[in-house]
Formats: sequence, C-alpha cells, structure tokens
Amino acid sequence: MTPGALDGVTVLDLSRVLAGPYAAQIMADLGATVVKIENPKDPDVARGFPPYLRAGDAEVSGYYAQYNRGKLGLALDLASDDGKQVLKDLVVNADVLVENFRPGTMDKLGLSYETLAAINPRLVYLAISGYGRTGSRSRRPAFDNTAQAAGGLWSMNGYPDQPPVRVGVVIGDLSATMFGVIGTLAALRHAERTGQGQIVDVAQVDSILAMTETAVVDYTVEGKVWAPSGNKHSWVRPYDLFPCADGQVFFGGYTDKLWRASCELFGSPEVVDDPEIDTMRKRFDDEVYERRVKPLVLGWFANRTRAELEELAGDVVPLTAVKNIGEVVDDPETVAREMVVEADYGDLGTLRMFGQPVKLSATPATPARRANEMNEHADAVLTAVAGYSDERIAELRKAGVV
Repeated sequence: MTPGALDGVTVLDLSRVLAGPYAAQIMADLGATVVKIENPKDPDVARGFPPYLRAGDAEVSGYYAQYNRGKLGLALDLASDDGKQVLKDLVVNADVLVENFRPGTMDKLGLSYETLAAINPRLVYLAISGYGRTGSRSRRPAFDNTAQAAGGLWSMNGYPDQPPVRVGVVIGDLSATMFGVIGTLAALRHAERTGQGQIVDVAQVDSILAMTETAVVDYTVEGKVWAPSGNKHSWVRPYDLFPCADGQVFFGGYTDKLWRASCELFGSPEVVDDPEIDTMRKRFDDEVYERRVKPLVLGWFANRTRAELEELAGDVVPLTAVKNIGEVVDDPETVAREMVVEADYGDLGTLRMFGQPVKLSATPATPARRANEMNEHADAVLTAVAGYSDERIAELRKAGVV
C-alpha cells in the first residue's frame, strides 16, 4: 500500500462525537497515525449512536465507525496524575492534538496548550468548540443547532412565510471539521518550516457564518437581510427545483449561453430572441421569471422523467435528478468514484460507509478501514509513541489508568 500524504504525522485525538473525530478521521484517511484517546469511565458517546451492526450480543455503531475508521484505540484516565503524565509522554512525539471540549476544560486538567507546547513546541493543537476560545460566549455549551442558530444559517433556510428550517445535516459540525482540517494542515506546514506549533481555534458559529455565501456582504453593502427563499436562488433565474413526470430535478440554465441551449434542447427555439426574456438580466427579474420563464420550464419537464431529462440535457446544460440517499449509494458513478467503501467487521458483517472525497493521484487515501475497539491498541501505542516498557504498561493497567 502506498504511504499516504500525511504518513509520518502522529495525531492524538481526544475529541468526541463528530466535528473533532471527523477531522482526525480525514487525517487518518490521508495517512496519519491517529490515536483515539477515550476516558475508560466515559467513552465517546457516539459508540452508542445508531445504526448498528449486530451479531448476537455484540454490536458496533455505524455512526462511530464511519467517523473513527483507521484510528488506534487507547483508553486513558486523564483525571489521574499518571494519566496526565501518559498524555504528556505521548505529546513528546506527536504532531497534532485534537480536542473539542468546552474552552477551559483542558486547562482545568492541567493539560493546556501552553503546558503541552512546553513539552513539544512544534505541537499543532486543534481546538473545535461552539463559540471559540475567545469572547464572552466561549464557555457556553453548544451543539450543531446552536451554530446554525447563532451563525445566521437557520434564519435563511426554508420557505417564505413559514418558520425557518434547520439544515437537515449537522452542518455546524461538518463545517467546523473542514475548517479545522484546513487550519491544521496550514499549521503543520508552518511547524515543519519553523519548528513552531500553534493553536488552531475553530468555532462552529464562525464556521457557519463563513458558509452563508453572500449574506454578509449583502447586508454590509445594501442592508439586505436574507430570509428563507425555498429552493430558488436569491437572484439567479432559472436555478431551481422543478417537478417532472416521476420526481424532481434541479435545473440551472441561467446564463445566455445555457438558456439558448436549453430552449433548443427542450423544443422552444422560438423564445431565444423573445425581447422580454432574451437576456440573463431580464430573466433575473422576479415578476418576469414567474410570469414567463418558470411556466416555460415547467412545460418542458412535465411529461418527461428524470432519466429522460438527464439524458436529454447530457453534457450541454446543468440538469440533475434529485435523488434519495439509496439511489446515490447504488449509483454506479458513486461506486466508480469510490465514494462508498467497505470495512470488514467479521461476524458483525460488512459496513458500507462514505469514502474520502479528496482524491490524491500519488498518495491515495485509505478510507476502507474499520474503527478501533475501546483500548484496542493500548500496548502498541504506548510502546511506539510514548516509548514505554512492558513493565510500565502493566503498572498503568494495574492502576486503572489505561
């Protein structure tokens, strides 16, 4: 197997549930050695999340497995002095530490960034939290919905004249994951060049705000406050969800070139030069769009199926069937892109999960791996990363630290 792009990078993952574990999982997919460190008395709660692979009394959480694949498992009691020392000894040879506790938690444990950086000055310390490490709200508890609400996204999603609707996936966690990985890789590059580590402070609320497209500049430039607009774009027309004979499709033929091609493909070449809708700017007008453009598009699609429309549009105009997740997973193109991968869980069966969207030509990712069992790799991690002897590991086990 070709070594991954992050081969040689050691990551200590103290995080729980999603944003932190997913960030560490991406690094594991890309070749880093990631050690999942859990409290033996209070393991990652995601181990209990559905869905489950089951065989008899044994089970594994598909949720946990998807976000912790390819990691080594170590159970470590950080409330004990010996546990704190073990983490410090691991930090000596680590490159990255990931945590998503509320700011101040690691300080109370005596394991602040400053303490760990004194041991390893090149350590990159990724801290993901709801509101970030600074500001008056930093200690507030937060979930994904907190970020969607406080970051403005919730107020923008849904339909006009109805209460706003949360984005259906945990976009607050997922966006923090992405920015966390970007920040970590940037900090790693700096550490490699200078030997200087740093804190990568990523807030879910900040991450959501950075995902709101042009909402910020619309407000600061024109005083416009975004409100729910349903499936249509704020101003691009046509760029919407349209019904067809067997479901819905997205159609985005809004530029003059795409509009002309669409009119010809769908049998209305005569409207290309219609003076009321012959330019993109004219079609952007709400009244003109609703009265002239939208009815035309609805007529094109009404008696055609999703497959027929996709075949007709081909490589010419942007038109895509709206698929459910089962259709996506079973799509041959999904398989061809290796976006559904399998991990063997023995008697529990095979877990199919999403793959790694980052495709590196020389150092491909390795997402098709199972997640760690609790404390599964304690001896190997403590030997290889902390340099402990068998006798020292036995002492820690006897004391209940590991």
